[in-house]
Amino acid sequence: MRCRFCGHPDSKVTDSREAENGTRRRRECRHCGRRFTTYERVQSTALMVAKRDNRREEFNREKLINGIRKACTKRPIASRTIEKMVEEIETALQNLGQGEVRADKIGELVMDRLRGLDRVAYIRYASVYRDFQDIESFERAVKDLREDTQLSLPDIDPGPTRPPRRRRARTTAEFKPVSPDQSDMPVKTKY
Repeated sequence: MRCRFCGHPDSKVTDSREAENGTRRRRECRHCGRRFTTYERVQSTALMVAKRDNRREEFNREKLINGIRKACTKRPIASRTIEKMVEEIETALQNLGQGEVRADKIGELVMDRLRGLDRVAYIRYASVYRDFQDIESFERAVKDLREDTQLSLPDIDPGPTRPPRRRRARTTAEFKPVSPDQSDMPVKTKY
């Protein structure tokens, strides 16, 4: 196994454990000594994805993970949660028993899971997946999300916009002792 840090082709296994869908191996590079983890999963058949433009390509787990991570950027979602979601989707696709699956099906599986996990991540993913061409189609997606009985989005009125408040500088006279015990303390000055 090639080291992911220095690229050296030789590493040794220091620990192996059974994971949910395969084997987790802890490895140590024989060249730089750094440690990393690999996961081995049994792949029954190569799953092909039929794209919208009629191209075919092999299912790429990393591509799916990266797409979901982008949708979940700056959201309170653990990396392990995303990994587990991808494992569930991959298992569901394998359980279909088909050698080829449409990209639409994968997108729908992702959106179903994101809808229950995080509304913002769902809208982000849907906006790319559904390729909204205008603001109305985006508004319809938000409206559909609001109408979902499981998720109640608050109606937030942004209110009138105001310019940001400017803070005024405090003068030396405004720095007064808080209590009588502090009366002998020097007065703070602003430079």
